[in-house]
Amino acid sequence: MSAASANPVPSAPPSYEEAVGINVNYPHPYPVPGPGQKPDGKGTNLPPHMGQPPPANNPITVQTVYVQQPVMFYDRPVQMVCPSCNQVIVTRLSYDSGALTWLSCGGLCLLGCIAGCCLIPFCIDALKDVDHTCPKCSALVGSYKRL
Repeated sequence: MSAASANPVPSAPPSYEEAVGINVNYPHPYPVPGPGQKPDGKGTNLPPHMGQPPPANNPITVQTVYVQQPVMFYDRPVQMVCPSCNQVIVTRLSYDSGALTWLSCGGLCLLGCIAGCCLIPFCIDALKDVDHTCPKCSALVGSYKRL
């Protein structure tokens, strides 16, 4: 029994730093709260951020950008924003003789419509190409080719 009384019984287990062997005197990368300070960070003086300018009280300007979907041009008027004058418009249509008009004329000639009937495709808008123009600035905004 005398051997058991020679070793004193510890009152508490060792701390994590003592058990793992971390040097307690090594400087910490963050401020350690001292006695009487709360560990929530209040009361500690944090170092200022280096290399970052202080926040300025500049007004924030917001720019609204409208992205227009690609417009598909057919043989009907289209409502769109004119890329030339930036106005909301409904396009004006104009018809021009295109490849389908000439092929129809040639096909009618081959069928024997020589006495002027082969020129009928030049009078039908459904066989012509369509150009879409802006009614305000007269800029060509798109076209529709039949062939």
